[in-house]
Parts: sequence; structure tokens; C-alpha cells
Amino acid sequence: MKIGFIGLGNMGGPMARNLAQAGMSVTGYDTAASAPDGVSMAATAAEAAKGADVVITMLPNGAILRAVANEVIPVMSPGAILLDCSTVDVDSARAVADQAAASDIGALDAPVSGGIGGADAGTLTFMVGGSAEALAKGAPLLDIMGGRTVHCGPSGNGQAAKICNNMILGATMVVTCEAFALADKLGLDRQAMYDVASTSSGQSWSLTTYCPAPGVGPVSPADNDYRPGFASELMLKDLGLAQQAAESVDAPTPMGAEALRQYTAFTRDEDGEGRDFSAMLPRFAARSRSQS
Repeated sequence: MKIGFIGLGNMGGPMARNLAQAGMSVTGYDTAASAPDGVSMAATAAEAAKGADVVITMLPNGAILRAVANEVIPVMSPGAILLDCSTVDVDSARAVADQAAASDIGALDAPVSGGIGGADAGTLTFMVGGSAEALAKGAPLLDIMGGRTVHCGPSGNGQAAKICNNMILGATMVVTCEAFALADKLGLDRQAMYDVASTSSGQSWSLTTYCPAPGVGPVSPADNDYRPGFASELMLKDLGLAQQAAESVDAPTPMGAEALRQYTAFTRDEDGEGRDFSAMLPRFAARSRSQS
């Protein structure tokens, strides 16, 4: 299968490499990143897309996705698939899908979960929106790049699933960090706190898989001075997309809005940029109640 891959950064680079290593013919394009192993580089996005069976994009935001779609859709062959793995707003995903359909091109929005480690290992989870027919063509590639694919419904629903999931993640990480900081001030040992909460009603992925307390639970970025597995600015982006979507459909999301407020302050006004999103724990541990 001939693949065009646009966006070869920290996530897209290893994804494209895994496709090439699996025997796919991969032509890549990026404004800055170098070629991953096995990937030949094009001079433009359109050059990478021309003649491809599937064009994969991994881009920073919806505006860039729309711009790239304007460039690549006109040169793609009818029946080809545009497979977007970016995390973008739902409206952009649906607009690009409509644009593709008008040119007889299938479109899938397939944002990922699993981070850089999952991209490197080929164990990503894909949340996919689009038709069953388009998914059938893209599925072999998703199987190479990831460990699980969930078809969430029509175009845009992959993005909807991603931002709803990450709104849960952001809010639960904030309250998990709050709870550890409170336990500290109450004189409760962090290991005891973990042993109770991880086996009772306070259990969550943020606690038991990605514990924000160093030396407690499985190894996580907290054990590496909060160097990012998932950077706080990426969580801020996803929480912002969730609130944008909530406003568009008049959905009340007070906890999601509060998580956005906390990550906005942490990332933009404090020292959170470039740190893992679980670095909320030392933030809360150093604060008084009046500073919340």
C-alpha cells in the first residue's frame, strides 16, 4: 500500500517508521522534522499525497488540518482515504470529511491515546469516526500503528471520544493530585494513601497507572522529575477543545471547565509548560488553600 504521511513530529515520526518497517511504501512531509527510518521525503504535502492509497496526517490543530486538506485533497485519487490522527476540534474534522466526500475520497478522524511511547511501540489506541467502508481500508494501517481501534460512529465522533476521554483524564488527575497534597498535610503517608485509594472507590487510571506521587505505584513521569509523557500544554489543548465542543452543543461541563482553569494557570502563568500534566502534585503540595 502506498502511504503519504504528513506531520512527522514526536508522534507522527514513529508511526510512519512503523508503517515503513511493516513493508508499506511511505512518503512523508514535514516542515521541520527529518525523515524517519524507511520513509522517503517529499518537498510538499501535495507531493506526498499524490497517488497515495491512504494519506495520514498528524498535525497540531484544526486550522492546520484544514489548510493541509485544501492542499492534498485536490491531488488525491478517487477512492483514496484521508486518515487524520491529529487531535482537533470536532467542527474541523467534520468539515474536512465533507470536503473529502465531495471529491469521492473517504475520510477518517482517528485521534490517538498512548503518547510517544505508544507511537514508538505501535500500541496506540485509535478512536475512529467515519464510514465503515473507509475504516475497512484504513484498518490494516491502524493495526500496524496501534493495539486497539474503536469505531465511534460517523465523522467527527473520533474527535468527540478523544476530548470527552481527556476531559475525564484531566479532571481526575487534578483531584488525584489534590488528594495526595491533602494527605500530606493531614500526616497520611503517600504509600498508605495509594494502598487505600487504589483498591477502593477512589481508584482511577490517574492513580493506579499514572500515579503523580514519586515512588508510589507503577513507574510514571513522577519518577523522572515529571519529564513529560503527556505534557501539560497538550492536556490544556484537549481541555480547551472539550470546552469549545461543550459550548457548541450547550452542554454543562463544570468540572471540565475547572480542570481547564487549573491547567491554564499551571501552564501559562506558572512553571507547567514542558512538564508532565501530573506535575500538578508538587504544585498543590506547595500551595495554601487561599492560592487555589
